[in-house]
Amino acid sequence: MNRRKFLKWTGFGALSLSLYGCIKGLNATQQNHYYSGPITDHFDGVHFFNRKDKHVTSFSDFLKWRVLEKRAVWPDNYPSPYSKVSPDPSLSHDEITVTMVGHATLLIQMVGLNILTDPVYSERVSPIDYVGPKRHNSPGIQFEALPKIDVILITHNHYDHLDLETLNKLVSRDSPKIYTPLGNDTIIKKAIRTSDIQSGDWEDEFKFNADLKVHFEPCQHWSARGVNDRRMALWAGFVLESDNHKVYHIGDTGFGNGENYRDVAKKHGGVDVAILPIGAYEPRWFMKSSHQNPQEALTGSQLCKARYGLGHHWGTFQLTNEAVDAPKQALDAALKQQALDQDQFIALRPGQVWKLPT
Repeated sequence: MNRRKFLKWTGFGALSLSLYGCIKGLNATQQNHYYSGPITDHFDGVHFFNRKDKHVTSFSDFLKWRVLEKRAVWPDNYPSPYSKVSPDPSLSHDEITVTMVGHATLLIQMVGLNILTDPVYSERVSPIDYVGPKRHNSPGIQFEALPKIDVILITHNHYDHLDLETLNKLVSRDSPKIYTPLGNDTIIKKAIRTSDIQSGDWEDEFKFNADLKVHFEPCQHWSARGVNDRRMALWAGFVLESDNHKVYHIGDTGFGNGENYRDVAKKHGGVDVAILPIGAYEPRWFMKSSHQNPQEALTGSQLCKARYGLGHHWGTFQLTNEAVDAPKQALDAALKQQALDQDQFIALRPGQVWKLPT
């Protein structure tokens, strides 16, 4: 079966290609395509890995998932109840506002800056334009309505997080500073030569200006964009720090034993808001190591001592088996079980705007 037929058979595009790559890559020459550096507790000289959970998905597991597990049917259109918004291009220095664009793309406005996470405006998240997960709702902020972007955070290189077409448009329009984990800078620079990139390792810290520090934090995931590059670029979360506030953002993560969340609490003493993934988690036996579920996301927000939680990575692109609204329902149930207010952790929809209470 050739690669294109394989993609059509699986129906998952980018995710299928990456998982197929983990198998093809076993026989590939062991040479990192993106990064060369010293061996550490999460890099063996060729591959990056998770400190706490070294589980690697097997091809037999992948086939079991795709052949035997039932996938929920999503509606062609899952519109947001919120209207498209045009954010204020420059908020006051003390305000923190988070606006949901869609999936893992969020506009964070703090210390007068406009920060965009994992910008994806493409209709499909895949290496092939006509195959792969497609949008089930339109972006909550039209591209033309985005304010000038000062900072972009790229958490890892999966196609639903690193969209080179969107990134190229933003670089051409705004010349933002891009922060991304090790190896991803090579991918971006090859496609967008004019990009201004700062790559970093877990625990690294960089000053964007006098008002904002960017911390690279560990999370439990993996990476791949092709058939022989699995785990050759690093994945990370970020803490954005100003004099008075801290915002914690993760693009994708498994919960593991919760140690990464505890470490953030120890290091930062708590955060104002944790923006965490809550979707793409079924079936658990296959997805648990790399995608947390809503209950685990809520627990993670508590472990990292977040005042508030915001959920993303759900309802826009179907990557796994759960129903389109299952993450929100599961999160609501988890909040109710703990007798927590629904505003404590919100599953954001495109166009929804959240402001940090004073």
